[in-house]
Amino acid sequence: MDWRAQLDRLPVTRRHVFVGAALGGGLAVRWAGAGYPVVLGSRSSEKAARAAQELQDGWYVNLGIGIPTLVSNYIPEGMDVTLQSENGMLGMGAFPIDGEEDADLINAGKQTITELDRTSYFDSSTSFGMIRGGKIAMAILGAMEVAENGDLANWMIPGKLVKGMGGAMDLVAGVGRVVVVMDHASKHGDSKVLKECTLPLTGKNVVDRIITNLGVLDVVEGGLKIVECADGVTEDELRAATEATIV
Repeated sequence: MDWRAQLDRLPVTRRHVFVGAALGGGLAVRWAGAGYPVVLGSRSSEKAARAAQELQDGWYVNLGIGIPTLVSNYIPEGMDVTLQSENGMLGMGAFPIDGEEDADLINAGKQTITELDRTSYFDSSTSFGMIRGGKIAMAILGAMEVAENGDLANWMIPGKLVKGMGGAMDLVAGVGRVVVVMDHASKHGDSKVLKECTLPLTGKNVVDRIITNLGVLDVVEGGLKIVECADGVTEDELRAATEATIV
């Protein structure tokens, strides 16, 4: 059942007030069920839910920091997907509800998470061995910029304090498929889907699919191909908001 439908079945008093835009759908249901107020309609949640549709049964998947971490709350019911984290965890669960966090259970972005019955733990060298060895089927990553040829810039802005590159450079070089989840434009309205990236690159020609608040695009020969437009967005609007070549 869709998480919005699940929320609709809860008492109104449990779903009527703002909690936060970063909540994933599955987490929102559990928070609401525990009596916490929840609001619907976060764009971050919508992008994460769309990214979850990229998952396939039996896959091992790495989720980058930011919006991609929310994907764990949208894994389709009945689908067996194993989530891997660079800091040494295979089999991550959803985010914990308030008051049930375990400070020793964190993902690569230092967010508290939950474990599963089959979760295993190991050191970072083993974790990166999985990544570099091609054992991870897909990585879902955030991005600051993506170019029409699949170049990815997602680890730093010169002159600004950043957490570091993390495992992104290894991921884009070692996984089978790279899906990027991002805002289509900057806060100033400038396209972040570009002809060429202006920021330092994480990898060249590495992105397979781009999911934004305006739609879904694939990297193909000669530019980008529109897969679908977001609800309420026309193809003309998507093209107008995109600097990259759309074929």
